[in-house]
Amino acid sequence: MNDPALGTEALRERALATLVTARDRTTLLTGCVDDPDLTAQHSPLMSPLVWDLAHIGNQEEQWLLRAVAGQEALRPEIDSLYDAFEHPRAERPKLPLLPPAEARRYAAEVRARALDVLEHAVFDASRLTRSGFAFGMIAQHEQQHDETMLITHQLRKGPQALTAPDPRPAPPFTGPAEVLVPGGPFTMGTSTEPWALDNERPAHRREVPPFWIDTTPVTNAAYQAFIADGGYDDPRWWQPEGWDHIRRHSVRAPLFWHREGGQWLRRRFGVTEVVPPDEPVMHVCWYEADAYARWAGRRLPTEAEWEKAARHDPAGDRSTRYPWGDADPGPDHANLGQRHLRPAPAGSYPAGQSPLGVRQLIGDVWEWTASDFLPYPGFRAYPYREYSQVFFGPEYKVLRGGSFAVDPVACRGTFRNWDYPVRRQIFSGFRTARSQEAD
Repeated sequence: MNDPALGTEALRERALATLVTARDRTTLLTGCVDDPDLTAQHSPLMSPLVWDLAHIGNQEEQWLLRAVAGQEALRPEIDSLYDAFEHPRAERPKLPLLPPAEARRYAAEVRARALDVLEHAVFDASRLTRSGFAFGMIAQHEQQHDETMLITHQLRKGPQALTAPDPRPAPPFTGPAEVLVPGGPFTMGTSTEPWALDNERPAHRREVPPFWIDTTPVTNAAYQAFIADGGYDDPRWWQPEGWDHIRRHSVRAPLFWHREGGQWLRRRFGVTEVVPPDEPVMHVCWYEADAYARWAGRRLPTEAEWEKAARHDPAGDRSTRYPWGDADPGPDHANLGQRHLRPAPAGSYPAGQSPLGVRQLIGDVWEWTASDFLPYPGFRAYPYREYSQVFFGPEYKVLRGGSFAVDPVACRGTFRNWDYPVRRQIFSGFRTARSQEAD
């Protein structure tokens, strides 16, 4: 959404489209398996799919029906069941959750009422309704849980339940391996993106020394070279906590990989296949990404470096919404929206590259950065502390750029994701960087 001055009807249409797109995806993710799969917990790291479904409805009720429209609660007795902070994921299967049919009815009733609220909404100066923020926030929330449910689908055992066409084949990338990003200040974050969330705000100037960054994300073939060179057996490349973690959990390769008959195979949404060498590596934790970078004589980019590479246009000395400019993402720009169920080959989407020629900064795989998840100068929590503020600190590392599983409404050059450095079930990869002084 790139025009904060959109008229009321255009805002209404945009909000409606994003809400419908999110619900269509939720329906796909929860309708392609039977009820036992919806109520099962496929990993202690994830909720049962039926919890996500009702949680989506409950958040929509709390913010669009109660906060925006001032309506009475439909099911106040279930609020605590679907409070993500009250019940850890591992405990949620034990709760008296709404069964699948009831969860669907509840989410559908909330949605019908929410669309009526939207039809009559006045986008006034209050922060919750200005530019349709509350509707955009709820669409982003649902899409974020859709990505979470897609992760659950990847973790579930059993036959394939989801299908999608593969990305277009791409010729081998023959461009430069790295790009020099000039030093100097740039504008990080945003104060103008209407649906940006609190941790993306406010815009502020950040000084970044010159650095080199990989033109594309690190590929499976490159990561296999790290494995073949004994990368998982050499403590020189690992942070002490990471070394302890991989030894304790016998980590020897990215999650879902295994060796068979002299080649690497992976399980992807119920199908076992040869690991494609030219795709960005995926399902690696921060410690693995950091170890690879050290082995390669490089490092992970800081969050500020990543954003400068993705948004800074040297010609105009300005920060754009995306690497390619300010236009909303299209199918030629990036691999987003679960249009495919895998990353595209490294070097794809030349139309989505930055002015300096860095590719695939948006979509395909979330990219680990070197940075802890911290607030920007002048940060203010909105509309609730639990979205960002409670997570700030060194326990979480920042990921940027989105993945093939991220919808465009929840992905932009300023969007920040975060997770524990041991997490591997997420659709995470990385690219490396080096300081110019290393030349």
